[in-house]
Amino acid sequence: MKVTVWLLCLAILSLVASSESVAQASTQSDSTGLPGDNFSLQGALEMFKRAASPEDFEKLINTEDNKVNNLDLNGDGEIDYVRVIDKTDKGAHAFVLQVPVSDKENQDIAVIELEKTGDSTAVVQIVGDEEIYGEQTIVEPGEDEEDADEAEGEDEGKGPALLSLVSSPPARIVVNVWGWPSVRFVYAPRYVAWVSPWRWRVYPAWWRPWRPLAWRVFHPFAFRHRAGFAVVRTHRVLVAHRVYAPHRVTSVTVRTRHHGAVSRHKVTKTTTIRTKSGAVKVKKSKTTTKVRKRR
Repeated sequence: MKVTVWLLCLAILSLVASSESVAQASTQSDSTGLPGDNFSLQGALEMFKRAASPEDFEKLINTEDNKVNNLDLNGDGEIDYVRVIDKTDKGAHAFVLQVPVSDKENQDIAVIELEKTGDSTAVVQIVGDEEIYGEQTIVEPGEDEEDADEAEGEDEGKGPALLSLVSSPPARIVVNVWGWPSVRFVYAPRYVAWVSPWRWRVYPAWWRPWRPLAWRVFHPFAFRHRAGFAVVRTHRVLVAHRVYAPHRVTSVTVRTRHHGAVSRHKVTKTTTIRTKSGAVKVKKSKTTTKVRKRR
């Protein structure tokens, strides 16, 4: 009896160790070496979903316990404060997430693009800046696209006739975000566009910078934010995107410091695909972003 219990315990421990090993390998494979590794786009969109207003949203992304922001763009050993600026025009909102890098330079991290599409419908995406993520990285509410990538990996090597039948992914369901408190707030009649009053070395009294976490420590926290959000290649929020484009701000300091990693990422993007059989395929390809007009 004792031997049976001992063997059962040993089997359970082996299973736990194996699961942890797989999870660790999964998170390690996501490292790019880019500054964007240290800011969760999914986490920012989750905070925007929770927030009561843009001001509240700014506080949530800068709250240490939420594990959204781990940026230290200027390398001073302290977390950067991310301010939020709403650029709006004719009902389209572009919430710019921006870091004051010094008293003379700012760097955009991402922009949340929001548009009202009907009396009680709205669509949102967050777009990571290419200086931070190596390319424009688009995230929106919805299920992760791992299944689509898996299907693409399984189709490799099949004849073109078969590919034409199975390679077209189903249309994505665009999530209506009208029920989000922050969305209802900015479309209220008396809303005044939020422009963060904070700047370099002038921050709110409640905020104190902390030491950035090592990537291997921060990543598991950021990974948890991914549920309920998808990385996509299509711009859906076109008007807000055009509103933001003329106002994009980049920093020479950030560009110089991360030039090597960003350049390597722009030339070649590596995608790891794990098929249902367990096989792992790695492919390298240039990334393209589509612009889809709303019907």
